[in-house]
Amino acid sequence: MSPRLLWNYWVPQVPDKETKATMGTENTPGGKASPDPQDVRPSVFHNIKLFVLCHSLLQLAQLMISGYLKSSISTVEKRFGLSSQTSGLLASFNEVGNTALIVFVSYFGSRVHRPRMIGYGAILVALAGLLMTLPHFISEPYRYDSTSPEDMPQDFKASLCLPTTSAPASAPSNGNCSSYTETQHLSVVGIMFVAQTLLGVGGVPIQPFGISYIDDFAHNSNSPLYLGILFAVTMMGPGLAFGLGSLMLRLYVDINQMPEGGISLTIKDPRWVGAWWLGFLIAAGAVALAAIPYFFFPKEMPKEKRELQFRRKVLAVTDSPARKGKDSPSKQSPGESTKKQDGLVQIAPNLTVIQFIKVFPRVLLQTLRHPIFLLVVLSQVCLSSMAAGMATFLPKFLERQFSITASYANLLIGCLSFPSVIVGIVVGGVLVKRLHLGPVGCGALCLLGMLLCLFFSLPLFFIGCSSHQIAGITHQTSAHPGLELFPSCMEACSCPSDGFNPVCDPSTRVEYITPCHAGCSSRVVQDALDKSQVFYTNCSCVVEGNPVLAGSCDSTCSHLVVPFLLLVSLGSALACLTHTPSFMLILRGVKKEDKTLAVGIQFMFLRILAWMPSPVIHGSAIDTTCVHWALSCGRRAVCRYYNNDLLRNRFIGLQFFFKTGSVICFALVLAVLRQQDKEARTKESRSSPAVEQQLLVSGPGKKPEDSRV
Repeated sequence: MSPRLLWNYWVPQVPDKETKATMGTENTPGGKASPDPQDVRPSVFHNIKLFVLCHSLLQLAQLMISGYLKSSISTVEKRFGLSSQTSGLLASFNEVGNTALIVFVSYFGSRVHRPRMIGYGAILVALAGLLMTLPHFISEPYRYDSTSPEDMPQDFKASLCLPTTSAPASAPSNGNCSSYTETQHLSVVGIMFVAQTLLGVGGVPIQPFGISYIDDFAHNSNSPLYLGILFAVTMMGPGLAFGLGSLMLRLYVDINQMPEGGISLTIKDPRWVGAWWLGFLIAAGAVALAAIPYFFFPKEMPKEKRELQFRRKVLAVTDSPARKGKDSPSKQSPGESTKKQDGLVQIAPNLTVIQFIKVFPRVLLQTLRHPIFLLVVLSQVCLSSMAAGMATFLPKFLERQFSITASYANLLIGCLSFPSVIVGIVVGGVLVKRLHLGPVGCGALCLLGMLLCLFFSLPLFFIGCSSHQIAGITHQTSAHPGLELFPSCMEACSCPSDGFNPVCDPSTRVEYITPCHAGCSSRVVQDALDKSQVFYTNCSCVVEGNPVLAGSCDSTCSHLVVPFLLLVSLGSALACLTHTPSFMLILRGVKKEDKTLAVGIQFMFLRILAWMPSPVIHGSAIDTTCVHWALSCGRRAVCRYYNNDLLRNRFIGLQFFFKTGSVICFALVLAVLRQQDKEARTKESRSSPAVEQQLLVSGPGKKPEDSRV
């Protein structure tokens, strides 16, 4: 049995023209379809256009809920004390659940009610979104000042420099640890991992079943248009996710249970935690509403009989001469169509999972023998690794590097980065079509796009903000010789070792972890019309005893965030130019009968080698730049301060590494294509006179069949 037929067992098949023409005719006399009486009855759900609309909205909502975690990753870290490595692993578990069940779902795909399977998957996605919010409701209210006793207002006295005898009786958080506290933390983190896994599992049937359903029952000429509309609407999902995150993170996390007397935090305070869970509720509700129509669509509907009128008029003007020459070669004899139908419909369903698992290594090795396919997939793995790391941690990087709020970072990304990705993909497809690029042209376009992307990535190493001085953590004695943290100025204080209530000395731009570490013994609130300003006075560790302001020191280069993100967006657009031509190279790099196999292996490699490990790799790299960790029950929790220069060099350097790998792979692809083209020309020049005479008879304007993509 051929590997191509075995692969049909795993990958959801999109029927071709011959297969679609014979669907529903094998069980009727004379080969004519005999529709079910229920299908004959007029119904609004027997309309493929309505299905395209519903599926576009569903995939939009699904990608919105899948991408929402990335917009609130730094907030989740602060709320539950997670490192970047752990949060990256949490984000990658979406792909784990998706990849684990794709085999089984694809196997039953041709035997089940596809719209209902899509509906069940969407309901599971909505339930997973609700499960993601459960940690908020089962956890204790967020206490941004863990040193204050629960019966006292937060930021009241515990952070001040007070003698040991008069200090509030509060033990460090490490002393309050118990087996129950640690178990609760593990339970909360475990729930989020389970929810992410279910989120991936629920998304398995949505896209492949929807695409095959549209292609089965849409008119042959309308199917590409419907799929284009579907993908265009779907690509807006991640941008909406970041926009939703920007709105939700402006609200306080415990908005449903605000403490008495309110809170003294502002959105710019580094201890601020936004309502991350509220976005999951909204997105889950949107997915649940979008899932309802799928339980009313039929298993099969009458095939669309008419081409869209406006599309017919456009093609009549632009493509009539070309279509006349393209229609005749695509026809096959009835014997060939029947043979193909036998292979797809009769042989593939007889396979078992065990049979496929046994033969899969041989199938994989046979496909990887194609050099173009292997190199292009490796290049796409590099690009996907770059995209996965950027999408997961770019909001956090902007927050830390430029001292901006999580809400503003998400707003910038949603307005600049994701639209540039869409523009890059569209422009790449237009260039391939308008320039009629062949394989060599596609390879050159991919290499040019990645070289430009690499070039515009170089300035990113130099656009950023250095870390300001933090007393007791970073020292710049050469610049400020009198600002070292002398133990003598804190000898009379009982400063908590795990406290975090940063204050800033505006005259020297030195930040202290708490007012106690600055030696401040009193707190003053100055009311204004729009907001109140908190000062700490009588500070023994501050030069000349100046008062300090509550909150971290403002960055002097926050204005650079917009130029930085514009360069990132430009690089993303240039990298996305390679999307369509690289996909065409994969289809042209393998035999015609192995295309389905190649596409399936491509997406398998992208998931396993890029989307799963890349967030963990980027998170681990970010953790290595931390200079001050918060401790929770003796374990390392969230990072409070990073070395900004090191963070920028390692994060951008990791992106630069993956881009360089993609450039190398595309350069090798172009070299192989030119070598193959050279060999083909040499072989053509040595052809027999009879073949040359045949080429002359065919006409000088006739091009080889595979000369264009």
